[in-house]
Amino acid sequence: MTPLLHLKDITVAFGGARLLDGAELAVGQGERLCLVGRNGSGKSTLLKIAAGLNEPDSGTRFVQPGSTVRYLAQEPDLSGYATTQDYVEAGLLEGDDPNRAFYLLGNLGLSGLETPATLSGGEARRAALARTLAPRPDILLLDEPTNHLDLPAIEWLEGELKAMRGALVLISHDRRFLESLSRATLWLDRGKTHRLERGFEAFEAWRDEKLAQEEIERHKLERRIAAEEDWVRYGVSGRRKRNQGRLERLRGMRTERREQLRVMGNVRMEAAEGQGGGTKVIDAKGIAKSFGDRVIVDDFSMRVHRGDRIGIVGPNGAGKTTLLKLLIGQLSPDRGNVKLGVGLQMAMLDQNRSKLHPEQTLAAAVTDGLTGVAGDTVMVAGKPRHVVNYLQDFLFSPAQARTPVKVLSGGERARLLLAKLFATPSNFLVLDEPTNDLDLETLDLLEEVIADYQGTALIVSHDRDFLDRVATAIVMAEGDGRFAEYAGGYSDMVAQRGEGVTAKSTVAGKSTKKAVERKPRTATPKMNFADLHALKVLPEKIAAAEIRIAALEQQLSDATLYARDQGKFASISDQLARLRTEKDADEERWLALEMEREALES
Repeated sequence: MTPLLHLKDITVAFGGARLLDGAELAVGQGERLCLVGRNGSGKSTLLKIAAGLNEPDSGTRFVQPGSTVRYLAQEPDLSGYATTQDYVEAGLLEGDDPNRAFYLLGNLGLSGLETPATLSGGEARRAALARTLAPRPDILLLDEPTNHLDLPAIEWLEGELKAMRGALVLISHDRRFLESLSRATLWLDRGKTHRLERGFEAFEAWRDEKLAQEEIERHKLERRIAAEEDWVRYGVSGRRKRNQGRLERLRGMRTERREQLRVMGNVRMEAAEGQGGGTKVIDAKGIAKSFGDRVIVDDFSMRVHRGDRIGIVGPNGAGKTTLLKLLIGQLSPDRGNVKLGVGLQMAMLDQNRSKLHPEQTLAAAVTDGLTGVAGDTVMVAGKPRHVVNYLQDFLFSPAQARTPVKVLSGGERARLLLAKLFATPSNFLVLDEPTNDLDLETLDLLEEVIADYQGTALIVSHDRDFLDRVATAIVMAEGDGRFAEYAGGYSDMVAQRGEGVTAKSTVAGKSTKKAVERKPRTATPKMNFADLHALKVLPEKIAAAEIRIAALEQQLSDATLYARDQGKFASISDQLARLRTEKDADEERWLALEMEREALES
């Protein structure tokens, strides 16, 4: 079948270096494709070429005659329009329903009466998203559509995109969003594209398999790629292999948090106050805050202990930032009180991000303002680290450490700010939307750093998968100033609450809340026998595979084997690749089953 859109042999070079080198993109009718790759790999450039906005240095672009293509840019231009409704309606085609513009704007938190010149960056993005969706195009090209959306809007957008009949090409850092919508995956790596005819949920295991096979081929031909690229790329697989241990630790922390909530919820609460001296980070009792007639926080109590990772979720405007400021002492409550633990050293990452000096080198930016350390040294987890070595943890090469900040992309700047944050001595992290502008590999890194962090963390985020991977408890904005705490991650909260975040729309500046409807529970769900059996036997199977893999790797480490017996070398290589693939699949299944078991138990 002829595709609706086809890019072939696309090449784009900047300053002699090829960003795209023979890239291809084929989109069929009704297809759901996610485009993935590291920040700076050329995803947005390829999508702009697909939209017909950029011309490649070489290659061809074909669009089926009569097919409509709509593209969501990261930085939309609304100039020349009197209102947001005018802007959205201008994107409608002949015969389209004019009421659709109002419907889309309302669901994205806009009234249609806003003046484009006064919009924030997030509001402009939501207006652009409404304009892109309005005509129901044959091909929809979306570049980070969830940026600046809260959880109700993200979940609404998922439903809207699932219901559309047209084809979809999607770039996003939101794992849950990608898993929900994609049916095929296009990986852009070192200028070339690799296609998987499965959704994003299968991508990471497939990518690791390809990288492992590439490493074998590289060994066969006795080639060496630059060490700076080696640790950036192949470290991804190594980090994922530590997921089992991290998940086990997180499960233990969530179990402990459930017990804390149980104790606080009964008559033993007062008796528990004197226990664990020095372990309490925040003790909030009956706090409330109003602005005028509007109640933002109403009678909220919470105790945060050392090591907790608390996620705060809810619609935009529900009071998440106000609650955060109350809990960390930046705002005084109208009623109740908040006690902070002694010896707290707080490090904070806000939504606006602290400023980086464009002329500073990366190394200087990280060490700037740090006291008690030498010029090229940072203290991490109480141990001195050379700043160049430390920056490698955040996927910067040694050569980049001496380059100025001004040459970094937006995603690289986000990574540098995280490096600076974690180099600041602290035992209490406050993270407001930390996943903004991060690619998937950097998200993996951030999850690992938070998992290894010895202190406490408060995290405001709309990223459901991220919260599932790091949070020990979720504080949910229930509406009308009420907040409730649930042990576990976002999926645990949904399982306990019976639903996700309750949607809230804003029309003409007035809030309209939907009533919370709890789903009736007729029976406690349980895992079936096959899944329970798999949970029991998979760890043993994985351990046995690791032993076998190590033995095969030892045989391949013989530098003379390939010259002596090419057939044996090929046979061992094939066995090794198959075992790695099977082990990765077993690990992924075990992780999924373990998360399901934990959610059901909670």
